[in-house]
Amino acid sequence: MQFKDKLQKLRKEKGLSQEALADMLGISRQAVSKWESGQAYPETDKLIAISEIFGTTLDSLLKDGDPQSDINNNVYAPYWLTRGRFYEYKSKRTLFGLPLVHVNIGFGIKKAKGIIAIGNIARGFISIGFISIGLLSIGLISLGLIGLGLLTVALLLSVGTLSIGTISIGAIAIGVFTLGAVSIGVYSIGALAVASRIAVGDHAYAPIAVGRVAKGVHTFIDTSLQKDFSTVNAEEVRRVILSEYPDTWNSIANWLTWFLG
Repeated sequence: MQFKDKLQKLRKEKGLSQEALADMLGISRQAVSKWESGQAYPETDKLIAISEIFGTTLDSLLKDGDPQSDINNNVYAPYWLTRGRFYEYKSKRTLFGLPLVHVNIGFGIKKAKGIIAIGNIARGFISIGFISIGLLSIGLISLGLIGLGLLTVALLLSVGTLSIGTISIGAIAIGVFTLGAVSIGVYSIGALAVASRIAVGDHAYAPIAVGRVAKGVHTFIDTSLQKDFSTVNAEEVRRVILSEYPDTWNSIANWLTWFLG
């Protein structure tokens, strides 16, 4: 087996594209293409780097025959952390036409798409990245069914500094059920709580408002010195909630009033 064939075989076994390998070595994709087609041959420093990336002996790359593994010549940390600036891995196993795992991280716009996706921009059922899109999404900017991040938009549960979702938790929380320093929703709990139905907080604004400062059709003012809502009767608040909004689930009414007096 010639070098060109060994390089192509090793690259595909590791799930690397020509572009990915080129970025790891700090060269152009065309250079890798020429190596694999036999039109050119890598310089010594590149050969050493290739042997380290694929964990093979250097002489088995140079001599005819199959490449031989060498555990003492393997880069255990992602190569981009030590010498390069980029790392990509794509598993051979697929599900629904997507790789089971796709990792693509480094400098620049690096996209990962898979069942489990980890990248600068990640899309998958489980995704982790600076920009993350998926059913379970974790990132600085996170979009998904369940999201966790700095800026998070999620259909079900959203947790983030700025959080938007059906159930939303964050410094600024916007949604149906919200909990945050600034909480805006249908049912809201927060330091500043604004709601279309029920708000509970230090400052509360809603048709049913519970707070130290409360404005609404039905207001319940906390006058306790400890500011612990001990002077607000939880049963009375629940009665008004269920009277004004009979479609409200008991569990929601309990969530809004469990810490009241």
